[in-house]
Amino acid sequence: MQRDVRTHLEISVTEAADLVVSIAVSAHYTPEDESFTATLDGARVSPTEFADHNGTRFHRLQVAPGALVIDYEARIVGEGERTAGLPYDLFAYRLPSRYVESDTLAPTAAAEFAGIEPGTDLLAAVSSWVGTHLIYVPGASGPTDGAVQTLLSRQGVCRDYAHLSAAMLRAQGVPARVAAVYAPGLSPMEFHAVTEAWVDDEWRVVDATALAPRQTLVRIATGRDAADTAFMTVLSGRAGLDTIEVTAVADELPRDDVRELVSIR
Repeated sequence: MQRDVRTHLEISVTEAADLVVSIAVSAHYTPEDESFTATLDGARVSPTEFADHNGTRFHRLQVAPGALVIDYEARIVGEGERTAGLPYDLFAYRLPSRYVESDTLAPTAAAEFAGIEPGTDLLAAVSSWVGTHLIYVPGASGPTDGAVQTLLSRQGVCRDYAHLSAAMLRAQGVPARVAAVYAPGLSPMEFHAVTEAWVDDEWRVVDATALAPRQTLVRIATGRDAADTAFMTVLSGRAGLDTIEVTAVADELPRDDVRELVSIR
């Protein structure tokens, strides 16, 4: 499979800013072609790149006020490397986090998924339960809403579906994390968020939105929740996002079945 991804960001920097973007494909891939460019008022800006233990790649830019434009594109041919289940991660991804309040939702998970053993059946049950309990409504949630608020409001976007799915799985003792991805087949096209659960010694995708084939996903960032996987973080100063354009295409869009175990590769 060949997958081509692209991001275009236009950012107004109104006060000297220190910001980090996470839009490059994960270090688990070796792109055939890849480029990252940033300009401030037309002049080239050089970012500092670094990565975390999950392979998430970050680009840090320290810029003066002005019009910041960032363009990224990559071509992935074939699959990326398998992501490991490190001992600390398998512990940490069972704990509650900022947007995944699995402790608060534990009674709900126990009632809804009683008797379902961790594995394919539980992943399918969680995906179907979240998908039928929420309505996908762009703009319905705020940046500080977590899984509890999502369940109360019964609506949200992909990050909200991912947080609630992760909460249900963690509450059942299954390590679960959130991944930001490029998603060929997604409409309307945007960055996408999904859940991954550790089952049968692999990280398996749970996407309760069912908006794109899981087999086509390209990993960008991985972490506990949206706090670890945001595409832009302003560390200091002031910068506002004016324009975002995301493109992700694949040379094939396979049929997806929620009952099948799929990993991001």
